[in-house]
Amino acid sequence: MKILVISRPFVFHGGVERATAGFVTALVAHGHEVHLLSPPGQRPMAGVTLHRLVLPPVPAPARVLVLALSARLTVRRRAWDAVQSHERTLSQDVYRAGEGCHRAYLAAMGPRFHRRAAYHRLLLALERRVFTRTPEIVAISRRGAEEIARLYSVPAARLTVVYNGVDLDRYHPDNRAHYRAAARREARVPAEAWLVLFAGSGFERKGLTTALEALARLDDARAHLVVLGKGDARPYQALAERLGIAARVAWLGPRPDIERWYAAADVLALPTRYEPFGNVHLEALASGLPVVTTTFAGGAEAVSPECGAVVEPRDAAAVGAALDRLRAADPASLTVAARAAAEPFTYERQVTAFEGIYRRLPTAGFTLRNR
Repeated sequence: MKILVISRPFVFHGGVERATAGFVTALVAHGHEVHLLSPPGQRPMAGVTLHRLVLPPVPAPARVLVLALSARLTVRRRAWDAVQSHERTLSQDVYRAGEGCHRAYLAAMGPRFHRRAAYHRLLLALERRVFTRTPEIVAISRRGAEEIARLYSVPAARLTVVYNGVDLDRYHPDNRAHYRAAARREARVPAEAWLVLFAGSGFERKGLTTALEALARLDDARAHLVVLGKGDARPYQALAERLGIAARVAWLGPRPDIERWYAAADVLALPTRYEPFGNVHLEALASGLPVVTTTFAGGAEAVSPECGAVVEPRDAAAVGAALDRLRAADPASLTVAARAAAEPFTYERQVTAFEGIYRRLPTAGFTLRNR
């Protein structure tokens, strides 16, 4: 099939972006003719025809609309068997709701995130149109599908759950033997310390405050925390000082070598306030790392009591208790259970599921002419 995928550029520090790159690569491996429509910044990919989406400089509130309109013009210039968008655009056969629902995000984050009213109104209007008019909607978790159905009345016939895949070779328990000692030395974490990893850009949404508060509550006062991700760390560094844990927190920023830090850690803590399905969950599990996350994370659907814990957002006491339980558990059993939880999430399974959706589509030309 001749498939056009619309997506923002893949960047090294984002789990979802790494997952998108893996999916596109798997489409090529399945023999499809894959085209990628992306704004400037996307690196070439083997076997993929890259189309640059040139966007004029406009104020921030208008960018989402300009991207949607520009993509629509590009899509209509050629015939495709399937157009799949990972962005809120206007002329796609399949919309992959990788960011969930903006409406649900605003509700989860609270009134302070309702500023920039014009931007939010525009994004919500565009989102409503996408969910109303796109023939096939793909959620990346059951929780996401339930939100879409509830908030936008998308019928079950148009709504499918397709989980992301994960690179089971790159993320593997064997990495500990190769990377653990050197990574800990780099972060100045003692070799014998119990190490908690927080990995995620957008510190407030991902729950970094809760992770820091949980570290301060742990029974083990020698436990350390490594923070990876893109964002302004200063408010959180000040919080660590107030909590008396600053000497036990390492701030490493966004890193391209995240597999080294899964290998260095003993547990991943991601007490997120809203997360459709952060691929960090799968990467950590594939690396044999137990995961503590929240009921507001789609990734929680891969986490069982044998390989982690799922708690309520903003509940530092619950996160701390979960971490203490995992610290007392048998590390080898946790590793086996975590790896087993990740192994079903292959790119092969993801592509096969999308191929089933593509087969349900009418011809792309008919679909786009009538939308």
